[in-house]
Amino acid sequence: MRGVSLSLSAGKVLGLVGENGAGKSTLMNLLGGVLQPDGGAMRLADEAYAPKSPAEATRCGVAFVHQELNLFSNLSIAENLFVPAFPKNAFGFIDRAAMRRRATELLQAVELEVAPDRLLESLAPGERQLVEIAKALGQNARLMILDEPTSSLTSRESERLFALIERLRAQGLGMIYISHVLSDVLRLCDDIVVLRDGAIAGSGARAEFTTERLITLMVGRELQQLYPIRKQAPRDETVLQVESLSQPGVIESISFNLQRGEVLGLAGLMGAGRTELARILFGLDSFATGSLTLNGESIGALAPRERVQRGLAFLTEDRRAEGLLMDATIADNAALVALPQFARNALIESERLAAAVSAMTNSVQVRGATSNAQAVRKLSGGNQQKVVLAKWLLQKPSVFILDEPTRGVDVGARAEIYRIINELAESGAGVLMISSELEELIGMCDRMLVLRRGELTASFARAEFDREQILRAALG
Repeated sequence: MRGVSLSLSAGKVLGLVGENGAGKSTLMNLLGGVLQPDGGAMRLADEAYAPKSPAEATRCGVAFVHQELNLFSNLSIAENLFVPAFPKNAFGFIDRAAMRRRATELLQAVELEVAPDRLLESLAPGERQLVEIAKALGQNARLMILDEPTSSLTSRESERLFALIERLRAQGLGMIYISHVLSDVLRLCDDIVVLRDGAIAGSGARAEFTTERLITLMVGRELQQLYPIRKQAPRDETVLQVESLSQPGVIESISFNLQRGEVLGLAGLMGAGRTELARILFGLDSFATGSLTLNGESIGALAPRERVQRGLAFLTEDRRAEGLLMDATIADNAALVALPQFARNALIESERLAAAVSAMTNSVQVRGATSNAQAVRKLSGGNQQKVVLAKWLLQKPSVFILDEPTRGVDVGARAEIYRIINELAESGAGVLMISSELEELIGMCDRMLVLRRGELTASFARAEFDREQILRAALG
């Protein structure tokens, strides 16, 4: 961070945008007491503010709603709302009755009509987000910081969140709203600050910004072509064939072919069965009937490891929990899948492996690391996603399943990920791309399938892409 100055008034929403690695997380860690500044000063409600810990920041009225929700799925809603400061009775035990009463009040404040004794794991992602906000309100927050709050929400859940933000604004709460969805920032925020390379690249009232200006300030250049132009058409050769695939209650009679060199989009609402289908294709979940063929070979009875060996790759929607070993190095993560290729007589050929990993991380342009020996958790979200891609690219698969490949990734890193996907297709790989962003699918895909309630409802060639028709097929 270098010379960052900003202000926020009560009852206002300040938008904070920037590429991954621009300094947003560092700034939030300074506000939250995780880090201490080397210079400068902060004031909260006209008083000096210099928290030495997150607990001190909370006591001062600064609350966070994190992208990765800090909630416990095995506890009740009420228990989550009061961890770790449970109300106590005169004997020093948890006052369950008082906890339920206060939990009910907090849930009513965010208009979440559920019983406080329900387990958190029974709630939808949007409802869990509201529980996190209710928890912040229970801490008597004067400043609330929302970090990518819509990253896991459906459109309907996002609208519910936006309505709550408007009510909290009317009640005088100041909020900092961090998001890569620039249209949401322009819709919700009174003022906007753009960070680039740890400094402010631009700031001002919302009316001073357009999406194009925000992108230019974020990346330091005009982004002329977000979606790359495909130079080669898909080949007339099937790499993945899915025939009448069914699993009761999950998917029903799914059939499609994926061609070599094709990017095939899979659209649908959250809960339509897209991720479930991807997990079945990769072998993580079972199916009752139907068949799967990869490069002419039946793979329906094979374990995930064997499918990987035959050329299948799966980039999951949750890179932190399922795609990376967060405490391991960049090099160790990138080598995970292809490691057997670098073994001779049960020994790893370290120099050859290191050279291959270095070449691959350079190819996907992993940034923000001094070396591949750095822990992957220290990278920004976009660069973590590039490490996941490098891990699979080193294996040279013939079919890529990409589930939400740009979720939580800034616009600059998105353009680089799109370039990688484009190069995969041009090299002859087949790509099945799942995304909740319709514009992304329209911009990247040669063909698009629409899934609704576990069934394929429509198929569109690129020349037939029509946003209204695709949404109609998804909604029913």
